[in-house]
Amino acid sequence: MLLYPGAMTYIPSKISPQAAIIGAGPAGLMAAEILATQGVRVAVYDRMPSPGRKFLMAGRGGLNLTHSEALPGFLDRYGPARARMEAALAALSPADVIAWCEGLGQPVFVGSSGRVFPKAFKASPLLRAWLRRLEGLGVALHRLHDWTGWADDGALRFANGTLVRPDVTILALGGASWPRLGADGGWTRLLPDVAISPLRPANCGFEVAWSDLFRQRFAGTPLKRIALAFAGQVVRGEAMISEAGIEGGAVYALSAPLREAIAATGPVTLQVDLRPDVERDRLRAALDAPRKGMSLSSFLRKQASLPPVAVGLVQEARHAGVTTDLADLIKALPLQLLAPRPLARAISTAGGIALAEIDAAYMLRRRPGVFAAGEMLDWEAPTGGYLLQACFATGAAAARGALAYLAA
Repeated sequence: MLLYPGAMTYIPSKISPQAAIIGAGPAGLMAAEILATQGVRVAVYDRMPSPGRKFLMAGRGGLNLTHSEALPGFLDRYGPARARMEAALAALSPADVIAWCEGLGQPVFVGSSGRVFPKAFKASPLLRAWLRRLEGLGVALHRLHDWTGWADDGALRFANGTLVRPDVTILALGGASWPRLGADGGWTRLLPDVAISPLRPANCGFEVAWSDLFRQRFAGTPLKRIALAFAGQVVRGEAMISEAGIEGGAVYALSAPLREAIAATGPVTLQVDLRPDVERDRLRAALDAPRKGMSLSSFLRKQASLPPVAVGLVQEARHAGVTTDLADLIKALPLQLLAPRPLARAISTAGGIALAEIDAAYMLRRRPGVFAAGEMLDWEAPTGGYLLQACFATGAAAARGALAYLAA
């Protein structure tokens, strides 16, 4: 079982209080576990026919639970929300998440990038073990319950006519990315008295006006061992050419500043270093060699060791009128990004309930006894384990806040 750090508040009551959790994602299920271990009767309500759908989706490419980065640097990944979320992320740390996962019989390993994965490398075994634990704790899971707000008497109201009157409520309704998996952001209209930052795509791709020839030839092709630069930030990694533009891990790491710059001034230019491991002068010397009748494509493949997709990018830039010499172009290829890809296609969501709307216990200031957690709060972080870690940690923080509220 997970050893929850910090002093836990047991409920001084002969009658066990009841908690309703709306949303069966990682934040909601973590809150349910903590409350149930403290003797609270917990019911989880979800609008989908099965729980944890986005959690399962995240595990398709290997479930990245958290990251092994030291906590100070780890906290910096949350940008402007760092100070507000620090207590929750310290109270349920990456080490705690690892212990929790292994306590469910799912050993983990740390990848070469520092990311932490279950050895099973997928989400389904972990989710099954987690749901078995919750069932053993007496947590009731109610599927196909679409929350529609509060009735006049304060009861939670669901689309199927169900009314629930819990002692505490935790909202863990998620963001609005991949809405077919359940979280569609519709909850924003149910909180008219709460300040909510507009929901925006995070960890998203961007649209690029590819030529038809480039799109037809290279859509679906990875760009490996590159570096991307924007507004003083440089990220090494990989990207993927799509029909609409460019996406992938290196792009996602810069998606927040790129998105905000586009919102402020319109299309922006991302610089792509196609050979980050080769110094510019060395590359220029190689490209000063005579072509000897070779086409530009053959010459770039031979002298600069560029793969076909990188050669295609150089040719796209040339056709667009970029006259920079080849070495400079390869080291800082300008790529104009027109707009972020739609929120429905983003990995995660920026925006949500303003952090000023919740107190230190994650309770809504205008709705006593109602707490909020997970991606519906206004924070964002890059991929690499930081997203799930914050969902687990804020779910735990909301549960601790609910316990304190019940005790008081």
